[in-house]
Amino acid sequence: MNVPANDNRPIHEIRLGRIKAAIWQNESEHGIRYSVSIARLYRSEDRWHSTSSFGRDDLPLVAKVADLAHTWVYEHGNGHRGSSSASVPSDEGTATLGDVSDPAA
Repeated sequence: MNVPANDNRPIHEIRLGRIKAAIWQNESEHGIRYSVSIARLYRSEDRWHSTSSFGRDDLPLVAKVADLAHTWVYEHGNGHRGSSSASVPSDEGTATLGDVSDPAA
């Protein structure tokens, strides 16, 4: 679900079962930033409610929804553009599989 940014609703929502991530778009002096809130939906007395409390069996879906929200935010430009809270480390000085040297050499 994509909605206009000037609306007081999330720019995008991801839902798996009763676990929902709401992605919010925020304008700042440094450009657009995104934030994510995750909730569990439940029904009580014929009304729907939400909570940020999760049981053991909810956690796999929380992890999946968080992963999907991260992917959406990253694909929409906030994954690597100089953000101090989400910077991508360079590859310099890191070992990759097949690049491990013998420490005794």
